Amino acid sequence: MNYKVSVSLKACLLALALTTPLALFARADNALPAAATADQSTATKLVYGLLSDSRYAYRPRTLDEATSKDVFKRYLETLDGGKQFFTQADIDGFAPFEAGVGEALRGGNLEPAFQVFSLYKKRVGQRVDYARKLLKQDFDFSGHEKFEYDREKVPWAADDAQLDQLWRQSVMNDWLRLKLAGKKSDDIRKTLDKRYANLSKSVNELKADDVFQFFLNAYTNAVDPHTDYFTPRTAENFNQQMSLSLEGIGAQLQKQDDMVVIREVIPGGPAAVDGTLKPGDRIVGVGQDKSGPVEDVIGWRIDDVVAKIRGKKDTLVRLEYIPAESGIDGNHRTLLLTRQKVRLAEQAAKGETITVPAKDDEPQRRVGIIKLPGFYQDFEGRRRNAADYASATRDVAKLLVGFKADKVDGVVLDLRNNGGGSLDEAIELTGLFIEQGPVVQVRESGGRVTVNGDRSEAVAWDGPLAVLINRGSASASEIFAGAIQDYGRGLVIGETSFGKGTVQNIVDLDRWPAAEGQRFGQVKLTIAQFFRVSGSSTQHKGVVPDIAFPASVDATEFGESTYDNALPWTRIAAVPHTQYGNFAPLLPKLESLHATRVAGDKEFQWWQEDVNQFREEKAKKYISLNEAERVAEREKQDTQRKARQATRKQLGLPLDPLAEDSDDGLTGNERDIVKDTAREKAAEKRPDPLLNESASILADALNLLEHDRPLSVQVLPRSTGPGQWAD
Repeated sequence: MNYKVSVSLKACLLALALTTPLALFARADNALPAAATADQSTATKLVYGLLSDSRYAYRPRTLDEATSKDVFKRYLETLDGGKQFFTQADIDGFAPFEAGVGEALRGGNLEPAFQVFSLYKKRVGQRVDYARKLLKQDFDFSGHEKFEYDREKVPWAADDAQLDQLWRQSVMNDWLRLKLAGKKSDDIRKTLDKRYANLSKSVNELKADDVFQFFLNAYTNAVDPHTDYFTPRTAENFNQQMSLSLEGIGAQLQKQDDMVVIREVIPGGPAAVDGTLKPGDRIVGVGQDKSGPVEDVIGWRIDDVVAKIRGKKDTLVRLEYIPAESGIDGNHRTLLLTRQKVRLAEQAAKGETITVPAKDDEPQRRVGIIKLPGFYQDFEGRRRNAADYASATRDVAKLLVGFKADKVDGVVLDLRNNGGGSLDEAIELTGLFIEQGPVVQVRESGGRVTVNGDRSEAVAWDGPLAVLINRGSASASEIFAGAIQDYGRGLVIGETSFGKGTVQNIVDLDRWPAAEGQRFGQVKLTIAQFFRVSGSSTQHKGVVPDIAFPASVDATEFGESTYDNALPWTRIAAVPHTQYGNFAPLLPKLESLHATRVAGDKEFQWWQEDVNQFREEKAKKYISLNEAERVAEREKQDTQRKARQATRKQLGLPLDPLAEDSDDGLTGNERDIVKDTAREKAAEKRPDPLLNESASILADALNLLEHDRPLSVQVLPRSTGPGQWAD
């Protein structure tokens, strides 16, 4: 959710065509069963038992008529959230299924889900057939038509004629994007025909397990927004994300047409150590051990291919692949690799240093930056007391040791778009910056409140600290930022956070039937609500920064407050905690310095311009289908990008590596993977005015407190000297 780039923002809006309701890629056609399997039926009953029992769920919900209707509504939104396939007549025909949802869930019956999905598949095929037929004609882009892409609150189409109109405009938008990118008519027809055919294929190839998960999640999400059901496979993927590790060959894969392609080789993994595989190589077959048969995986779902490639550490896997440079019809080659445990370092905490230049009488300041994308933890590794288990706190602690050795003046912890993770990690990470004390209060469904805190008196960093947040900072990020703010331990900078104040726990459904192996999946279940040590909940309200940046996204569009069944805000009693500082007297001066600086900061001004432009475009909820208007918009954006790049050169600012980019009209799986990966890497080096400004604000605070002793005593009464914000 980084709104720095006008090009990508505009492309995001233009890409809102009707193309991917449930874009999973699978192999041969799957005929859906009429009834649930025994395991699915058992899992459904277990989930019902959890969600209707206050011993487990924080806010259990009775599966009455109102809840049943809500579940069915959410299931339809999962399948056809853009209201682009079903008509009102279809919805009316679902009335008997809607009425029976509650009884079906209690009895472990999936017949309503499968029957609705069967009609959904049929409607997708009809819509795609219509779209492909439209490609045989030419389009007139000289009129004044508009493609209204925001369909969340529109009624269901009255009939097929209304859907025809919608799809015609959608196809026109797809065509126009490619035309503006310089594509010829024949190439546009081929690209879009393949795109729409792949859409139909992806839906047709969804499995019964997928439909089962969609239906159960419609139920779990009706209870609260953050309760989810995982099939055994999705549970495994979730746990790997949390542990930042997997056992396999160490390669990021992507589906392109009917083949799985290497997108990136993960450093340190078996594929990287071997050095043979490269981005763009196509995997066409997978075999086990040295002599096991090689299965042809062309046309398979990507998760099915991944399941064949992954495996236990020290086991062998044989890959049949076509090198990228050989083309799709090149000679096949075979590679034997030994699977190992692979650390997903790209998703771990990373550090860098920003130098804030000297100005007037103020010295140059060096600020350490820690970018933390998630509060990850290898739960199993920690349980086994493994020496190298993944932990956000351990990784941040190592970075802080390095910053201390480098004698940085302060640290900014960047939690933008950090959606949370382990509650324990949020508590332990807070402990790196405070002495022993409470961090978060947790209230269970019965009303009992437990205070969780840091038990160690050791502090890893006692110097100046700032926490950078935005609307994408949620859950564990809010626990940490809220604790730092309540303790007066550091400045919180950025936007008001997401506003998620609930705690989830993973419940393994296999533990009850004492099943052998993984059969029933897991539930990420809301079991409690957390509160700051000040007693306030972050629910809905989030963490409000001390120094606010302009909001990049409106609270009505993104955040906890957008969920219709989210828990309300409330508060409980505060708990005693140390007050390291009180930044209130300092904030007016920091805000004044911030306002003066950004008024002359081109990158910050451009970011704000892009945000305003994006919000204006999004508020329109439509895109013009007039070619002249779109050409004028494109030329305006091109001129703006070139002017900004010229200004950067003139002022000696870092250049934008993506300044020449413009909307290519393609979807992710249609682009050249090697070039797209390179572009993704280049995007990481783009100017980041918000991070730079956060470092400058922290430097301002340090300068003010060093020069104004009375202010320093007022703000940091416990400070023992320059540069120390804690004792």
